[in-house]
Parts: sequence; C-alpha cells; structure tokens
Amino acid sequence: MLLNISTSLRLLTALAVTCAIPTFAQTTPDTPQQQTPPPANDLPDSPSAVAHLVAPAVPTGPTAVIDTTMGRLTCRFFSKEAPIATANFVGLATGTKEWVDENEKKHRTRFYDGTTFHRVIPDFMIQGGDPKGDGTGDPGYFFQDETDPGILFDVPGRLAMANSGPGPTGQGTNGSQFFVTEVPTPHLNGKHTIFGQCDPASVAIVTSITHVDRDANDKPRTPILITHVTIVPEGQPLPPAPAAPATPALPPTVPH
Repeated sequence: MLLNISTSLRLLTALAVTCAIPTFAQTTPDTPQQQTPPPANDLPDSPSAVAHLVAPAVPTGPTAVIDTTMGRLTCRFFSKEAPIATANFVGLATGTKEWVDENEKKHRTRFYDGTTFHRVIPDFMIQGGDPKGDGTGDPGYFFQDETDPGILFDVPGRLAMANSGPGPTGQGTNGSQFFVTEVPTPHLNGKHTIFGQCDPASVAIVTSITHVDRDANDKPRTPILITHVTIVPEGQPLPPAPAAPATPALPPTVPH
C-alpha cells in the first residue's frame, strides 16, 4: 500500500508538473507579428514642411521715389504689413505729418528733402533720414516695430526703419531714419521694420553709394543728398527722372 501510495503520489506530482508547463509558457509575451501596412490613402497626412512656411509678402502700396545726387531709388511700400511705418514715411515725405525741429513744430514741410545719407557701408546698406546728419536726429516722436514673418531681409533692396533697439520700457525707437540694404542681411530679421522693397535699378544705385569715399564713421566725405521724395499712388505712373546737371562750359580759349 505504501508503495502504491508512493507510486500514486509520484504519478500525481508528475501530472501536475506536466499541466503547469503550458500555463507558465503563456506568461511570456509573444513577438508581435509583422503586419501589412494599410494602403497609402489610408495613412494620416504627415505635417508638410511647406504648410509651415509663410508665403512671402508682395508690396502693394504706394511707391516712394527718392531722388538723390547719385541717382533715383524707387521703392514700393508694404502698406498692409507695415501700415504705421508706411504712413509715417509718407507723412514726413509729403509734409502732411507734423514733426519737431529743435523744439519748433513744423507744418506742411517736407522732412526728407535736403537730408543726407549719413552712413554707408559696402556690402551692407545706406542709411538716411536724419535731420542732424549724424545718426542722432529724429522727428520728435517714436513708434513701435512692425515685424512680419513673411517679410525678411533675404533679398537686396529692403527699405527698413533704423532704430536704437527697444527703449527702457520696451517701447519702439523708430522715428524718421531709414536704410536700404545692398545685400541679404538675415541677421537683421525681427529687429527692424521692413516697409518697402526697392527695385534692382535702385540696388545698383545703393551699391554705387556704398562705395564712395567715407570717413571712420562711414559718413561720405562728399555729402550725398536726398533732393526730393515723391509718393506715387498705386497704379499711377512714376515722375520723369530729373534732368542731369548741365556740364559746365569750357572756358574760352585765350589766343596765345
């Protein structure tokens, strides 16, 4: 009996172990089966890099015709993207915006006519619009920046506002000074208001101006004047170019 009982116990033990093995094996996760990918049309749309790009803005406003002693600059405004800077430039250029000169308010006086390009740097830009002609002048007021992700310094000929960085309380420091780029200047992105685009012929004039003789402060030794600024409404023809200065007559020949 004892033998039979022992034998029976051994058989029962073996049977229990045999039944436990499959149960233990099922606790190990199966390797996921290779699945056939769904048709391409069923895949969710992946984010497109193009979708995140901002379409470049196109100037649609009036045109500033800036006649200088070295040629004409023709620049069209981004009036939708930079309405404050555009209105400021137009108002100063036409004399419809009041400004202050040495504590004296000016009315109906064209601000830019007779000012100079006081700072010119090759392969960079020309800067003007300062009534003092040394980089410290302003119209007696300031306004905030208008930066737009669709308008960058990625092409030559950008017409932009000069500033001195954010004020003590973060206010804008734009006034009357502006600059026109000769080449792309991406390091200026987000730092200056671009309010116009000048045509290729204007960029050629900018290049000529940047290569004049200048002093240690990048000021031309021979002043380059803005003789007149004309604002041309959208769709209207540009004014004729100013006549070239007459060539001085040669002195009469004195007979020997």
